[in-house]
Amino acid sequence: MLLRKLSELNGVSGNEKEVRDFIINEIKDYVADIKVDRLGNIIAYKKGLMENETKIVVSAHMDEVGLMINKINSEGLLGFTLVGDIDSRVLISKPVLVGDNKIKGVIGAKPIHLQKKDERKKSLEYNQLYIDIGSSSKEESEKLINIGDYVSFDSNFIDFGDNLVKGKALDNRAGCNILIDTIKRNSDISFYAVFSVMKEIGIFGGEPANYYINPDINIILDSSFKEKSLNNGPIISFMENRTHFSRDLTEKLASIAKDNNIDYQLSGFDCSSSDANKIQTSGNGSKIARISIPCRYEFSPVNVMSTQDINNTEKLLIETLKLLGGNNNGNE
Repeated sequence: MLLRKLSELNGVSGNEKEVRDFIINEIKDYVADIKVDRLGNIIAYKKGLMENETKIVVSAHMDEVGLMINKINSEGLLGFTLVGDIDSRVLISKPVLVGDNKIKGVIGAKPIHLQKKDERKKSLEYNQLYIDIGSSSKEESEKLINIGDYVSFDSNFIDFGDNLVKGKALDNRAGCNILIDTIKRNSDISFYAVFSVMKEIGIFGGEPANYYINPDINIILDSSFKEKSLNNGPIISFMENRTHFSRDLTEKLASIAKDNNIDYQLSGFDCSSSDANKIQTSGNGSKIARISIPCRYEFSPVNVMSTQDINNTEKLLIETLKLLGGNNNGNE
């Protein structure tokens, strides 16, 4: 299963090489052109049978939240900082992989029976936690670990429940999965595919890729949480934090879903941010819309998604490309 492979790759923001290499290998035989820009974004051109008047981009970010080592104490325990917007309360006892050699470790804290009364009443901050890699001294740890090493969560991918899967980095490897599948299956419509970097630490990757392409239309694939949202189809948003999506393009997405009997959900406002935040006004500007895969427990070591929602998101994207690529710029 492609999603399993993508989920189990390590690609903390700023360190996406493993994911990037995998994706390039998956799509290189299906695209007319492929490049990696200076930031590490993949920019690929899928040439279809039709030459579109409208230049279309579909984007999905490759990176995931994680940690970075910033100190090693005398006992060999590793201090870390957060890479991405992670809730420190979910970190204790989580297994991790440290550095390029994927040294196994576990996140620890002072045992509760040793904590003072006032400490027990407060949630521990990340700077009160440490990573234990099984070494007994600073010197021993320094043979294995360097300051600045990235840390990924070590979470198994499993199927469970009603069409559900759990694993790390489903936000947004599910979006990458959909974009890869669309590149492989779509033979009629020409479009650009962008697999972007560093979304989780400030939405840096998508903007320069957009400058390079200068598209008319941008479709963002990402994940989002909506109450009772799993197994109810992709989420189509009108707004998100600092972004107002193109009204006519957003309504067109909903119309396409309805016409093709694809389950979907509408969201007036999504409190999260996507690559749309930066790319909407970059270059000459572009019409932009967001299709989100419903996701539980975003920005944490484990995400949960529905395979039914993932499949419906892919169907919606393919049908949208057929319509928008048919020399229809979305204005009608």
